[in-house]
Amino acid sequence: MSEKPKPVRRIVTVDDKNGKSKAIADGPAPDVRTDPARPGFSSTRIWVTDRTPARINASETLDLPHALEPPAGGSVFRVVTLPPDQAPHPDRQKTRTLDFCLVLQGEVTLMLDTHEVKLNQGDTVVQRGTRHAWSNRSTRPCVIAISSHDAQ
Repeated sequence: MSEKPKPVRRIVTVDDKNGKSKAIADGPAPDVRTDPARPGFSSTRIWVTDRTPARINASETLDLPHALEPPAGGSVFRVVTLPPDQAPHPDRQKTRTLDFCLVLQGEVTLMLDTHEVKLNQGDTVVQRGTRHAWSNRSTRPCVIAISSHDAQ
């Protein structure tokens, strides 16, 4: 099951010098990470901000280091593909972020300290810095859009 990740189309818009909106990019998101130890896994970074409020007219920010958490005061938006779990799930993680998660395709289990929550396509999670892990116990990939924001 070592297939290439499906490209995520990314459209970037701006206002031109006359104040008219236009698309300046339309194509596969350029920052895709995979993990040879997890065939079928991919993390596509769509956009990163380095401050809040974000600068609307800022140039491309994907040159910032690729990390799970956003830069201090910033945010990161990514689309993650989780393959079916092949082995017992790794430890839970805890980040200092506020995450908005939307299951785009498939199903996944959100593992918390006290219980687990099964999510299906269209379900959302507001993840407020808690210890958690994702486990795909199905036979098909799960795709999740995650917008992470630096938090206190």
